[in-house]
Amino acid sequence: MLSNKRIQELELVMEFEKVEECFKEVSSWIENVGRKRLKETINLDDSLEMLLQAQKHFREFDLVASEYCRRGQEALKKMDRWEDFSSVDVHSYRVKLQTYRDQLEEFCTQLDENRHRICETVRLYEFFDKVRQGICSTEEGVKS
Repeated sequence: MLSNKRIQELELVMEFEKVEECFKEVSSWIENVGRKRLKETINLDDSLEMLLQAQKHFREFDLVASEYCRRGQEALKKMDRWEDFSSVDVHSYRVKLQTYRDQLEEFCTQLDENRHRICETVRLYEFFDKVRQGICSTEEGVKS
């Protein structure tokens, strides 16, 4: 049994090394591109037109970012079996795996939050724009 467990651990280490390339690529993209682009969406413009343009740019970024999130989650799913192993030899790999998981979860959460915030901000601006137009047309009707 001990020999079988050791063989399984070695197989997991080899599998981790294969999957780690995907982790590294996703992690690198998150750090070098993703986080910077998310920071750009913190300060949204004051006009509806500029906000709609920012939303369009965010949607383009969101497509790419969501693909990286999906790829990272698929790679993590392949490594779910690590939860059953607790030997010292596997510990360093589990630490790396948890680091990737934490980074990916944080980024995907921030992406979701920004997506929701931009959408809600656009809806609010559109509402205020309609109210403003309604007030302006009412004022025009009163002046006539």
